[in-house]
Amino acid sequence: MSSGRLHVPAPVRDGAIAIGVAGALVLAGLSSEPPPGGRDVLGLALLASGGLALAAGRRAPVAVLTVTGLCAVGYQAVGYDVPAVAFLFAVFIAMRAGHRTATVIASVAMLAALPLVALVSGRDAGAALVHARDALELAWLIAAAAAGEALRQAERRAYEAERTREEAAKRRADEERLHIARELHDSLTHQISIIKVQSEVAVHVARRRGEQVPEALLAIQEAGREATRELRATLTALRDDDMTPARGLDNVHELVKGARSIGLVATLTMNGDGGDVPAAVGRTAYRIVQESLTNIARHAGATTATVTIDCRPDLLSVQVDDDGRAAPDTVPVPGVGLLGMQERVSALGGRLRARARSEGGFTVRVELPVDHTP
Repeated sequence: MSSGRLHVPAPVRDGAIAIGVAGALVLAGLSSEPPPGGRDVLGLALLASGGLALAAGRRAPVAVLTVTGLCAVGYQAVGYDVPAVAFLFAVFIAMRAGHRTATVIASVAMLAALPLVALVSGRDAGAALVHARDALELAWLIAAAAAGEALRQAERRAYEAERTREEAAKRRADEERLHIARELHDSLTHQISIIKVQSEVAVHVARRRGEQVPEALLAIQEAGREATRELRATLTALRDDDMTPARGLDNVHELVKGARSIGLVATLTMNGDGGDVPAAVGRTAYRIVQESLTNIARHAGATTATVTIDCRPDLLSVQVDDDGRAAPDTVPVPGVGLLGMQERVSALGGRLRARARSEGGFTVRVELPVDHTP
């Protein structure tokens, strides 16, 4: 549902303000008493340039502060008695951006430069001070700086409040995950374990008696084993490392070593420096490799598995290949494992591709953006 507000992009707002200030300064210059020698293009250009420079205030506040100050001094020197309105806007913008030292230095320089310009133009000391005061009122200068600082503090508090809300929401989600994990453990694990044990006992008794074991009973036995494994994996995912030490890129070699221990010819290739990868990205990469190797061991019928990790400044890619029985034209059917990987990758804004290889076997490739902002 629309909120009824018209959202105007920041560059458009900045441009409109800059044009408005430039227009106001030029009109003020044209309506003021003509300077000695008449109006000239240089003075009007300085008036317009001082206002138009504000369009870049969001990107380069200190540079804009310098330009507007020089323009104000310039058109005062030419003889245009127009207040330094653009400089006041620049002071507000620079303080809002947090450049307090640069703003103070520029303001003091302007307060000193304007009387000197008036003296050079032929006025006596008293008239020069009055002229400088009319061009840049100290009270307006302080008000612009105070307004910029107040807005900066308000935005900082809003950001901190938003970050606190996000942390609180994450904490509540973690607590809910643990609660679900405990409930699943207390209810489902016990019941599935009973089914698994009872089916295994029934199969064992039937075989001891020399009777043929019914296919349905064997299916129940295998389903119980698979359900136990899946439930254990689900509980681990729900806990999400809250109950166990964090895992990341540094632990991937343990997964490859474990794959070798069950007979896979597994290799790991890591390019780049993984030490600068954010923890959430590294943890997801670890889980992708873990789930991929688990699927290879269970379902692929493969003899080799290759894990390749490429660490770049802006992207982490993970690829796991096997030489299993998947044919080149095989269309993968997303199961619990693939869906879980897709959810993890999507949560970080990444991309996952899982498909059969042209030379046979299966490949899983994940690309995760690396964001270093705190």
